[in-house]
Amino acid sequence: MELTSRNATVASIFEKGLQAHNAGDLSSAEQLYKETLAIQPNHCEANHNIGMVLAAKNDLDKALKFFKYALDTSPNVSLFWASYIDVLIKLDRITESKTLIKAVKDAGIHCEKIETISKLLSVEYQDPGPKDAQKLAELIEAQKFDDAIKTCLNLMDTYPNSAVLNINLGKCYFELGQIEPAIASYKIATEYQPKWAASFIMLGQLYSSQEDPEQAVNYFKKAIDLQPGDTDLLAALGAELLKNESFEQAIDYLNTSIRQNPNSSFILSILGDAHNSKADHKSAIGYYEQAIALDPTDATTHFNMGNALQALGNSTAAIESYQKALNINPVDADAYNNVGISLRELGRLEEAIDSCTNAIKIKPNYPAAYNNIGLILQDQGNLRIANEFYNIANKITPNYAEGYCNMGLFLRDRGDQISAIEFYNMAIKINPSYAAARAHKLYQQAYNCDWVKIEEERHLIPSLGILKQETSPFSMLVMEDAPLHHRLRSENFTKKSWPQEPLKLAIKPKHKPNRLRIGYFSADFHNHATMYLMAKIFESHDRERFEIYAYSFGPHRDDEMRHRLTDAVDVFTDVRMKGDKDVALLAQKNKLDIAVDLKGYTGGSRFGIFAYRAAPIQISYLGYPGTSGAEVIDYLVADKVVITKQLESSYSESIIRLPNSYQATDNTRIISNRTITKSEMGLPEEGFVFCCFNSNYKISSVEFKIWMRLLKKVNGSVLWLLKSNQLAEDNLRSEAEAQGIQSERLIFAKPVPHAEHLTRHRLADLFIDTFNVNAHTTASDALWAGLPIVTKLGKGFAARVAGSLLTAIHLPELITVTEQEYEKLILELATNPKRLSAIKQKLAANRLSTPLFNSELFTKHLEDGYEQAYDRYFVGKNTDTINVLD
Repeated sequence: MELTSRNATVASIFEKGLQAHNAGDLSSAEQLYKETLAIQPNHCEANHNIGMVLAAKNDLDKALKFFKYALDTSPNVSLFWASYIDVLIKLDRITESKTLIKAVKDAGIHCEKIETISKLLSVEYQDPGPKDAQKLAELIEAQKFDDAIKTCLNLMDTYPNSAVLNINLGKCYFELGQIEPAIASYKIATEYQPKWAASFIMLGQLYSSQEDPEQAVNYFKKAIDLQPGDTDLLAALGAELLKNESFEQAIDYLNTSIRQNPNSSFILSILGDAHNSKADHKSAIGYYEQAIALDPTDATTHFNMGNALQALGNSTAAIESYQKALNINPVDADAYNNVGISLRELGRLEEAIDSCTNAIKIKPNYPAAYNNIGLILQDQGNLRIANEFYNIANKITPNYAEGYCNMGLFLRDRGDQISAIEFYNMAIKINPSYAAARAHKLYQQAYNCDWVKIEEERHLIPSLGILKQETSPFSMLVMEDAPLHHRLRSENFTKKSWPQEPLKLAIKPKHKPNRLRIGYFSADFHNHATMYLMAKIFESHDRERFEIYAYSFGPHRDDEMRHRLTDAVDVFTDVRMKGDKDVALLAQKNKLDIAVDLKGYTGGSRFGIFAYRAAPIQISYLGYPGTSGAEVIDYLVADKVVITKQLESSYSESIIRLPNSYQATDNTRIISNRTITKSEMGLPEEGFVFCCFNSNYKISSVEFKIWMRLLKKVNGSVLWLLKSNQLAEDNLRSEAEAQGIQSERLIFAKPVPHAEHLTRHRLADLFIDTFNVNAHTTASDALWAGLPIVTKLGKGFAARVAGSLLTAIHLPELITVTEQEYEKLILELATNPKRLSAIKQKLAANRLSTPLFNSELFTKHLEDGYEQAYDRYFVGKNTDTINVLD
């Protein structure tokens, strides 16, 4: 049997008491100190600290006894004497206090607090008589504050140490808006009369008005020490702690206050604010409802109720609360602005602009309202006018970080990469912890292949978007191959962006439906990479077992892929003009069994639809190569390569693991018969052509240095890249020159129709992949066109896609796991024509004989995954990994 150390136990209990004491939990602290004394009665610190707790509760006589116990054990501790003397003074035992101070000093015991007490006791405090006090009161009552100040100053010649005169002087300065002299006067008053709570209360209020919550908290606590049962003071202290983001302490004080005054709408409202601040919006609404029941005329409570409802995604109810606030206070610009935000969430864009415009009419210099109109106009595609509103917002408030960030996003969409980065930098300069702006900037720099600038902030990347502020998870995929970090970013992002409560689902049917209703949601139902992969799957679904719905929230395009989709599905619905909640309600009305998100966190996403819960089973597929981090997404479609069993913990969803590759393909894609020559593409007639048609943002300095070494070793070789923007092209050429390669050996392919793009792959000799984010659709394009790919297998989903495709087409010999293997294999294939020819022949033979491009087989496997997911739901089982058999 192990013996327990008595000293260790005492230390542990006492330490817990200290922690409770520091947190303001006096009852728990007192109990823990008593437990300490039960074991060790002469524990001087525990005796002293119980005295402090009792003094805070205004139980002064009992406090003195415990201070005496502490002094009996440790008579030379100056702090114990200071506490003892301080309580004597509060008990008006002044003579005894003076005698004791002298004795302590004579014994050689000194501390700053005893010196301060001694100094204060040596001053004779005098206040003016009734006649002078009456005259001063009449001047203040008549609001003749300047005359009152002169009177106070004159009287101070006679009564130099008067607390009353300094309090009145502080009041006059405050009424005249002269805050600093008001604070100075009240501070002098506290020195002359340290037991008068009024001065401390005013100092708390003054510092609160100056947005200095730390000082406000300090003075309100001193006032509470003098008036411990004052519920208004407890509420005021709670409100200041909120400003200081000390949410739990604030709630503790507010709870104490409401227990003493349960019918205070003011305290209930602040309790709502406290829970709102800590993102407990449901509790906040409960407190606001109680406050409104007691006082339905408080516009602020209705307004904050609207904020809580909007935070939960209940835009319709939020608008109702904001409108109630406006009915009470028709000139509340903030309420109009927030109505605009809620209307935007509902897709009612014209009404949203009108509401924000009303806010500006009331408050012409209102940057947030101008910024919101800019966002709405950008939603409508009115980029030029949106730009004007962003500019106005930034001119009104030069330190408006969000406005600068939105301006950067606008300029990015306009193709002005340099200016976009400048605006992101301005946002970061104003708010260095603005994670979203930094992530946008890093992504833009990656898009421009500006690796020097990225390296300057490399040390910030591992924590970006993971701590307090969220970032778009997609923008960070390329920055590091770290699946656990990607999950943490996604969880933070979805928690902050979509905190709403999901809609209630219909009762589960008693009988399994004959045809499962599958709904696909995307902004890319047109000529787009997603449709190039998915078109054949829509056409191959078994209509006897499945009813297929498509919900489009992207631009209307009258093109080939849109026609293929609308011809293939049972129901096509354009939901661009509907809000997220309305789309989810429509999906529920359509009785979807499974909703499939084809966007995730990529551009044009409408993740809010899934946050509201469009169907009992929700699946993330294809669009976003990573985890959503969201509880509302039940499954993620993958395969044994992109997500191994060992890596499943980095994904919040259960995995539907398909037997071959997760990626859909279309085995009817047309490769143009038009003859395309090397000269037409700017390629040399002779020499090895390395090719990478991945987006430029996927290229990092790591791969590029390897590629440049390969160009040095393979005479006459060139690197064929995709043309995206001039900055990227210039930076890549410049980096090539720095690596000793003539920039002319980099050739950039211009956009051409997709069928011709597939054809021109045949002009290349080998596709060489990027690392953190592999070739995805581009890998499928290359393999379909007969061009081999060499890839390096990473850790995250995005860094393993090409490996998945090569495995499914039975070319595992083209998968490497280290940079050295990657470089060695590429060099071997580039300098060994026979081996490369054999690889190409194998690819040609496998192209239609292996699973990768068997669209019909893939569709059956996907349907099997859907059915297994539904079967688990139908019998009441929790989601779990589903391994679809080949």
